[in-house]
Amino acid sequence: MNMIEAINSALDNMMERDDNVVVFGEDAGYFGGVFRATAGLQEKYGKTRCFDTPITECGIIGAAVGMGAYGLRPVPEIQFADYIYPGMDQLISEAARLRYRSAGEFIAPLTVRSPFGGGIFGGQTHSQSPEAMFTHVAGLKTVIPSTPYDAKGLLIASIEDNDPVLFFEPKRIYNGPFTGYYDKPVEPWSKFDSANVPDDYYRIELGKANIVRPGTEVTILAYGTMVHVANAVVAEHDIDAEVIDLRTLVPLDIETIEESVKKTGRCLIVHEATRTSGFGAELSALVQERCFYHLEAPIERVTGFDTPYPHSLEWAYFPGPVRIGEALEKIVKGLKS
Repeated sequence: MNMIEAINSALDNMMERDDNVVVFGEDAGYFGGVFRATAGLQEKYGKTRCFDTPITECGIIGAAVGMGAYGLRPVPEIQFADYIYPGMDQLISEAARLRYRSAGEFIAPLTVRSPFGGGIFGGQTHSQSPEAMFTHVAGLKTVIPSTPYDAKGLLIASIEDNDPVLFFEPKRIYNGPFTGYYDKPVEPWSKFDSANVPDDYYRIELGKANIVRPGTEVTILAYGTMVHVANAVVAEHDIDAEVIDLRTLVPLDIETIEESVKKTGRCLIVHEATRTSGFGAELSALVQERCFYHLEAPIERVTGFDTPYPHSLEWAYFPGPVRIGEALEKIVKGLKS
C-alpha cells in the first residue's frame, strides 16, 4: 500500500467496526476525495456515512463537533491544510474545550484529516504546513505520519481517541516511496512496504516516537516527509546519526527525545514549516531545558524559510541535502557557519 491506500484501509476498517464512524468533506463522498483517500467508501457504506459537503470549512468542522457530542465519531476531511483557517474557531473554541467546559459530560472525538506540506507545486494556497498553530491549543492532538504503515495505525488510534485530533498527511509521499533529490527510495520506507501494511485492524499508540535509525553522534528530530529527507542525507555523510520520527507532536514523546540527546550530546531539528515559531522552536526549548548539561554543541534547526510558500521555487524552499548536510557537519565536526 502507498499512504493513500493505507489511509483508505484505516477508514474502511473503522467504518466496518463502528457504525458511529462517519466520513465527509468536500468531494469526499461520490468522488472519493481529490487524492482518492476516501474512494469506494460511499459505495460500500452509503451516503449517510460517507458524504459530500458544501465548501464551508467552518461548517464541516462545526458539524463534526456536534456529531461528536451526540455520540458519533466523525472523520471530516479538509481538502488542503491551507483551507482549515475558516474552521479554526470551531476547532479552538469548541472542539478543544468541549470536554473541559462541560465537566466531562460531552466529548469531541473527531479526527480532522488534511493533506499538508509541499510536493505538488501548490504554493501559498495548497502547500502550507500549519501544524505549529494547533500544537499551541490545549485540548487538541496533532499527528503526522511518515509511512503507510504508520499512517494506518495512527489514523485508527486517532479515530478511537476521545479527544479531537488533527491528522496531517504529507502529500509529497502520498503516492509512493520518497525519492525527492534521489533516484531510488531511501530508508525507512522500504521497511514498511505493502507486505507490512496489514489489511486488517491494528493501531499505533499516540505519543510514541519511532527511532528509524539508531546512532551515537547526533540526534535528528523530524516528522512527515522530512524523516525521509533527513535519513537520506545521513546515508551520504560519514556521521552516525540517530533519526527519530516524532509521529505525534501532541502528545510528544519527550522521554525518547531526552534519552537520545543525552546519549548523543547533539541535536538537529528538521521541519518543512517556516522557521519563526515553528514546532522546531518548541523542540529546541524542551531539549535545552532537559539536556543542557549533556549538550556538546548548540542545537541546530533546518526549516522552511520565513516567506510565503513559493510555487516555482518549491524544491529550494524544502530543507534539502545541502542545508541539512551543512548543519550535520557543523554540529558534529564543529565547522564554522
